[in-house]
Amino acid sequence: MSHERKIYPFRVVMLRVIPLLLKTVPLHCVVSILLGMIGALLMTVGVIATQRLFDTIASAAAGNAGFWDTVIPLLLLAGVTFGQEIAQGVMNFQSRSVMSGKAVGKILSLLHLKLQRIDSSRFEDTSFLDDLNKAREGSWAIPYFGIVMFLLASMYLVFFASIGAYLFSLKPLLLITLVLSFLPALFSQIIRAKVYTKLEEQSAPLRRENEYYQRTLCDREYFKETRILGAFNFLHGLYTVTMQLFTQKQWQAERNMSFLQLALDISTFVGMAVSSYLLFTATMAGYITVGTFAAVFAALGTLFRMMQEVVTMHIGSMNRDIGRIANFIRMLDMPERTGTRGTPDFAKGVIAENVSFTYPGKDTPATREVSLTIADGETIAIVGENGAGKSTLARLLTGIYRPLEGRVSIGGLDTSVTATESLFKCTSGVFQKFQRYKMNLGDNVAISDAWAKDVDSAALEIQSALNEAGVDLEYPLDTMLSPEFGGVDLSGGQWQRLAIARGLYRINNFIVLDEPTAAIDPIEELRVYTQFQRLAENKCAIIITHRLSSAKLARRIIVMDNGKIADIGTHDELLSRRGKYADMWEAQAQWYSDSV
Repeated sequence: MSHERKIYPFRVVMLRVIPLLLKTVPLHCVVSILLGMIGALLMTVGVIATQRLFDTIASAAAGNAGFWDTVIPLLLLAGVTFGQEIAQGVMNFQSRSVMSGKAVGKILSLLHLKLQRIDSSRFEDTSFLDDLNKAREGSWAIPYFGIVMFLLASMYLVFFASIGAYLFSLKPLLLITLVLSFLPALFSQIIRAKVYTKLEEQSAPLRRENEYYQRTLCDREYFKETRILGAFNFLHGLYTVTMQLFTQKQWQAERNMSFLQLALDISTFVGMAVSSYLLFTATMAGYITVGTFAAVFAALGTLFRMMQEVVTMHIGSMNRDIGRIANFIRMLDMPERTGTRGTPDFAKGVIAENVSFTYPGKDTPATREVSLTIADGETIAIVGENGAGKSTLARLLTGIYRPLEGRVSIGGLDTSVTATESLFKCTSGVFQKFQRYKMNLGDNVAISDAWAKDVDSAALEIQSALNEAGVDLEYPLDTMLSPEFGGVDLSGGQWQRLAIARGLYRINNFIVLDEPTAAIDPIEELRVYTQFQRLAENKCAIIITHRLSSAKLARRIIVMDNGKIADIGTHDELLSRRGKYADMWEAQAQWYSDSV
């Protein structure tokens, strides 16, 4: 299930970034371009104003002009300089302070919406997780990349065109020398782009590892275990190793590019020297005035500085970020899980026909040729040892995963061709790895069906779900459940009951409990499952559990072994057959009293 990696050259990335920014921050893009063009024209006018000022001063010194004749060119130059500073300040503020912040937020939102539409099985693929890490890095690089493009297309291009025409009118060889001196620098950026694209490909897995080790060292959820078991130093060692590998690759790339940059700076200096010599000889030969020499000489310094900014800083940074941005675009272009809309009719039950599924990057199927029918209103239990395929089967039966072979039908809707919002509309679940949302108590429950109920009825139903799940808390619903945000914390068992309340709160005709009671003792678990059995009346329901005493509550028990259904029957039927289920029951018999 690995996806093909599409290559995105610089031209394609540029053509994708421009409409992306125009979509997210259109007004700021237009303002940036207009301010850049105004700034460029003011710089060109400044060169001409400088020429006129120096020529007037020279004329005044020769007795051909008076003092007041120099005032107008001086005021013109001062006004142009003042206008340049205002335009530059406004452009920097709105582009880098305002535009970047807004664009990053909206671009990340596009990424989040995209992830919602990608097939869930992708999240089991390590290469996809690496790509996602790269895409997040790319989302931060896109605004600056776009700002540079707008600068190149407006301020720099307009200035180079206008001042270039002016220099060409003075001495054509002058302009040709400037262009030739920067060709090596432009050629180097092609190499730079390849170097940094390769660096990003190699760095993403190391960066993801390093970020994980950092979480194990700093996050509250790891704190107790890493300290009391003495794992801190071990994890810190892993963090250090990945950081060293990560920085080493960056250092090697930067070192290689620094040597190349030194050679380019030398070529640029030679070009500057040749241009200055040409300008000097033209002045001495009387082709241009002293004022023109002074203005153009100052303009040459500005021109070289700007061209160096374009080639080394702006285009260089774009080449550095090109790999990250390409990964963001690649993520946006990934195939989405689409399908037709429909409404499940659970009178038709839930049906699996010869279903097989293999996780990305794995060779052994997690489920193989599974066929099963769950009738409307029936509760089944799925049991088996670790790795038997219980949770995978549940994800297939609920439509979270699409089978690679076979067919799953939920209320008459084929999961392979039906949109997920239709499949999940009437489905609820409580899973083994439930989430502890850092929100208030009420939102921790209502998040499972946030828009289905009005505010007045929601509070009553939230409390009802809490009561049904056995959540006995004295906190009001607006209590923050996170010490990091000034709230309170719950015990492991309380968090699990809260997760069950979340699953019960959602309006559903099909509900799954995937081993959500690991932190609850067997007696309490039996109470929860007994209550769940009552709540699941007239619904399709699945219980996945290791504890077989809870499985007795189901109408049928599905025994999974090595990805296949080993047996199906009631508790008594399975015990009488002396198969896998009977072996598991006898192994767990010591856990239960005779009354269970």
